[in-house]
Amino acid sequence: MFLTFALVSALAVSPADTVPEPAPVAVGPIVPRPVGIGTSVAAAVDAPPIGDDTTPPRRRKAVQVSDGYALRLQIHYLASYATIPIFAAQAIVGERLYNEELVGPPSHGLKTTHDAIAVALGGLFAVNTVTGAWNWWETRDQEKGRAWRTVHSALMLIADGGFAYTATLGSGANYNHGTIDGRTLHKNWAIGSASVALASYIMMWKPIRGDK
Repeated sequence: MFLTFALVSALAVSPADTVPEPAPVAVGPIVPRPVGIGTSVAAAVDAPPIGDDTTPPRRRKAVQVSDGYALRLQIHYLASYATIPIFAAQAIVGERLYNEELVGPPSHGLKTTHDAIAVALGGLFAVNTVTGAWNWWETRDQEKGRAWRTVHSALMLIADGGFAYTATLGSGANYNHGTIDGRTLHKNWAIGSASVALASYIMMWKPIRGDK
């Protein structure tokens, strides 16, 4: 904000033969300021008083969020809490399914459970992606912690892409139509995608998160 000061001076015009004498100006005692080593007296006199700071402090930019921000954040947290249990369940079921398919056709119940957990995992990541990306966009102008939140979001998007590609490899992992190599590729992509997601998940734990 720019401040404009108007300085008005009134000059009284007097006849040439009656020029008034200037009024005496009271001058107070001159108090010398301490002069440091290597500082000239003139520089010390002309310098502003110690402690004066004419530079206005930089004000942090306020970031406004919508009314739905807190609700989306709460949903994001609740969905995130289910990440570890679902990953653990899918790891156990998927490993058993992989081992059974090496020696023969797997049980129908195990295959159905694996597919159901995969659907639940997809829904979980869909919810977290929407709520997380939406809130990230609303706080994109908040400088503090922005890089940390951006890395977290980028890792989750990479994991999303990895899980989507893992799903497309499902047909090659099927016992009746797939191969051992196809099942191994499906398993490796699932493990890799889950590892990226876990890294993004862990970096937002309170003891180590860097956006606060």
